[in-house]
Amino acid sequence: MNKEQYLKQRNELMAAAQTLINDGKAAEAKAKMEEVKALDKQWDDIKLEQANLAALQNKTKGLVLENKSVAVEGAKQVGKIEGIKPKDESGLYKVAFYKKLTNRSMNADEENIYKAKNIQPQIGQPQNAFTHDTSNTGILIPETVATAIWKRAEEAYPLYADAQKFGVSGKFSIPKHTGIAAGDAKWYDEPTPTEDEQNTFGTFDLDGRELSKAATVSWKLKSMAMDAFLPFLQNELGDRCGVALGYAAAQGKGSTATPPEPRGVETALIAQAGTPQIVTYDPDNATTPVPLTYDMLVQAVAKLHSSYANSASIYANNATIWNQLATLKDNTGRPLFIPDVTSGGVGRIFGMTVKPDAGLSAGNILFGATRQGLIFNVNEALSLVTEDHAKERTTDYVVYGVVDGDVIDEQAFALIRNLPNA
Repeated sequence: MNKEQYLKQRNELMAAAQTLINDGKAAEAKAKMEEVKALDKQWDDIKLEQANLAALQNKTKGLVLENKSVAVEGAKQVGKIEGIKPKDESGLYKVAFYKKLTNRSMNADEENIYKAKNIQPQIGQPQNAFTHDTSNTGILIPETVATAIWKRAEEAYPLYADAQKFGVSGKFSIPKHTGIAAGDAKWYDEPTPTEDEQNTFGTFDLDGRELSKAATVSWKLKSMAMDAFLPFLQNELGDRCGVALGYAAAQGKGSTATPPEPRGVETALIAQAGTPQIVTYDPDNATTPVPLTYDMLVQAVAKLHSSYANSASIYANNATIWNQLATLKDNTGRPLFIPDVTSGGVGRIFGMTVKPDAGLSAGNILFGATRQGLIFNVNEALSLVTEDHAKERTTDYVVYGVVDGDVIDEQAFALIRNLPNA
């Protein structure tokens, strides 16, 4: 199996899984996603064996110095990293990644796993001919490090965290059911034949939007041990990537922006003809203030499709939660907001969890079944490019990924919009 065959099979399986999810077949969708995981593992094994074969083919018979050094009493070994077993591939690659970033030499096992993850043999070429090297492309970030970067983004931006996510390379397209033109379920008398169903479909497409962030590190900091250096890098890159992803989930302008961005929920709802999913208020209007009321929240909840009501959450930035929602009372004078930090947010209203999200526009309050209504796709996994600056004694670490997102169903959301901040 080559890379093109792998990607083709993976895209087909992902599309089939999404179709099953759309059809409400959760068990079948879960089974299909297990096939994707098995295919990914098979491809990882193939890449590793390709690298091992390349190493064997290029092995020379020169002087071997490994394990033949003379022990010197009182000497200290420099650069040794404890706690990593050679057969632990994820841990071994993490060490190789750290050594590459900090210009430390790698042993044979680390070189092999590094090449397997980053340098792919070209189809039809000898196994030692590679399509690229890391002088002009990024270094694949270890899964544990990349997961930590994504996790920091999700912790600060729950709207992005709650979105459904895929990892399909290239353009991601799935059929979107838009309606039943004829033949919907209805009551019949005995002699009348059942009408043929006529469905209408559109397509839901996610392309590639480039996400990048640079962190500049002094050479002195690069001397940190791996367990200190990698978390430092995760924090530096994860925090800022989180801001970009959180903004994109809520306010991203979509393909019409320059440069193009994922399309956020606010943008999608505002773009609808007649804005059927939006309720407005205007508390700072100098002539006729329109404060937030209990009735407005009720109107917003009513705009959610019934199938989404039970899984919806409420999102707003911290100031809006405590200045608007936390002080709101129902028509009998009872507080609507119930503090509760055990449900994944800071409180509840109408039984829905209230989640602080800095990506929302000031004053806006979003009701949403986000997992069903918002999708993100990571077209290209996170990679890292480095550039040294000798005079300044610094190194730039630039994280790069290709991500896109959009709203698949506007009826999964309702927005209370603060007009002065529009």
